Amino acid sequence: MFVFALAVVFKLCTIQFIQGDEYRALAEKRTIKDFPIPANRGNVYSADGSLLATSIPKYDIRIDAIQAKQALFDELLGALADSLHAYKGKPASYYKNVIRKARENKNRYFLLARNISYSDYIRMRNFPLLNLGAIKGGLIVEQTTRREHPMGEIASRSIGYERFDKDSNVTRAGIDGAFGEKYLRGKSGKRLKQKIGNGQWKPIADFDQIEPKDGYDVYTTIDVNIQDIAHHSLLGQLEKYQAEHGCVVVMDVKTGEVKAIANLAITSKGTYYEKRNYAVYESHEPGSTFKVMALMAALEDKVVDTSTIVDTKKGRKMFYGRPINDSGNGFGEISVARALEVSSNIGLATIIDENYAKQPKKFIKHLKRWKLNDSLDIPIMGEGIPDIPEPGAANWSRNALPSMAYGYNLTITPLQTLAFYNAIANNGELIKPRFIKSVKSFDKEIEVFKKEVLVDKICTDKTLAEIQDILKNVIIRGTGERMYSETFSMAGKTGTARTDYANFEKWNKDKKYISSFAGYFPADNPKYSCIVVIHKPSTEVGYYGADVSGPVFKRIAQKIYTDTPIIDEVKTLDFKNNLVNKDFEDYYENARKYKELMPSVVGMPAMDAIALLENLQVKVKVKLNGSGTVKKQSIERHQKLKTNQTIVLDAS
Repeated sequence: MFVFALAVVFKLCTIQFIQGDEYRALAEKRTIKDFPIPANRGNVYSADGSLLATSIPKYDIRIDAIQAKQALFDELLGALADSLHAYKGKPASYYKNVIRKARENKNRYFLLARNISYSDYIRMRNFPLLNLGAIKGGLIVEQTTRREHPMGEIASRSIGYERFDKDSNVTRAGIDGAFGEKYLRGKSGKRLKQKIGNGQWKPIADFDQIEPKDGYDVYTTIDVNIQDIAHHSLLGQLEKYQAEHGCVVVMDVKTGEVKAIANLAITSKGTYYEKRNYAVYESHEPGSTFKVMALMAALEDKVVDTSTIVDTKKGRKMFYGRPINDSGNGFGEISVARALEVSSNIGLATIIDENYAKQPKKFIKHLKRWKLNDSLDIPIMGEGIPDIPEPGAANWSRNALPSMAYGYNLTITPLQTLAFYNAIANNGELIKPRFIKSVKSFDKEIEVFKKEVLVDKICTDKTLAEIQDILKNVIIRGTGERMYSETFSMAGKTGTARTDYANFEKWNKDKKYISSFAGYFPADNPKYSCIVVIHKPSTEVGYYGADVSGPVFKRIAQKIYTDTPIIDEVKTLDFKNNLVNKDFEDYYENARKYKELMPSVVGMPAMDAIALLENLQVKVKVKLNGSGTVKKQSIERHQKLKTNQTIVLDAS
């Protein structure tokens, strides 16, 4: 037993003096460690400074029930219970009992309040016992942040929201995701916590070891007023036509700034919400809105002009064994310009097939020069990939070219289509759509985003002028004539495309369409370009682009100019009025000349005379009953004045 005791003593000494530091470090590592404190993400603002997304701090308040000394605990428990009663409503006796029981059970992590606001947190940390902090009172504060969107669901998908994947990792969409890592995220802090059992860790102190650094603020190009107009205009039409989903984008013609973007999809309950960013993500067959690109290529190559006659037959024509149809009974022989105005599939297919069947790459070269085969490379994740087929590709055939002429057998995104129409409105300058204006830290600019030009000039001025005239006529006398307004000018192109038509027999029983409209307004001096795309409207209600998407475009255009307040800019305040200037100079000369002597105020307006005399520190009484011009003064001119002397003026 003596030898065994010696062995124990020897081992204790070895652990204490030789291996002590190693074991203490190991114990501390297992029971105390740093935990990251996520920084508040930067705010996302609209162009006018309205808040679109922000991080709201939330707090959990707990108490280490055995931290305070017994005497202090007994002294302050009643007051703490009273404060909790006033804050949360349950009887004070309830809080006394549960906190006392927590102390008896040696609960070092007892929850008092969960997910409270900052103002409530400040209130609670001033409660008795808790106001002594972590060391004396046992206060434990844990902060989390929650992303909020003050505008609700409007543009929430484009602004960006939080989602958690199957591994509990945070994923972010839209602007929040695109600029999160570089600007919005900030730098995490650190806080020391101690393990108290059952997998729980409590902060050792009520302050941070390293304070987190908040992220920068991002200022978007979004205009909240235009965004609200676009959202509700789209929503109303989706509900009316019981459509599957749709999108709207409004863009500033000169700068490429996206002023509004709305993406809505139907739920199982028949309501609509921001599910996906269809304007950016969805690459699909554009249908008739692509006819503008096709005709521009032909005009640029001078294989046709706007007066060239094309035979559209009686609404049906065979191309390489496959029929192409027009609505109704066709249009017969019409000009090239008229073919686009009435959106003749046969007309555009004939123009492109006759002039490019033997040299398809010449036609495709225009599409490539206009960047239609490339994504726009915008920072928002999930941008759709366009597909412009070429000879040799799996989806190329003799019918590929005539199909492309009226918007089939190729795919592009709504945002790409809009960018091209915006270039037409912008005198040929193709601009990359832009969602961000600047990044700031308080008022300090970190980075400013400027206009990015993709193509300096998409076509000649002659082609541009011809296309602009045709797009105006589409509204006046073409497929968009139901949108025409005598008081407000618009230009654009309707589009109606089949979708999900691979199995034609199935499609014929349940027809599905994509209805669209792309254009700009006002027609003669464009300020905004806009695209509206609505997928799978109910054919029982309607499906043509002019009926489904056109009214959304028109409503947005008119509301922007009728409901949006117009701000008049004052270019100069340097306005001169000789009479006013002379009166002021006379008044100023009198004020300088007379310091102690009574001036003559006869003939002056009474109000000017009062101001002049009061500046001389005398009292003034006025008899006013007439034009307000001084007729008499009680003290004669050049008499010496006394301080607080009273002068009577007669202006009757």
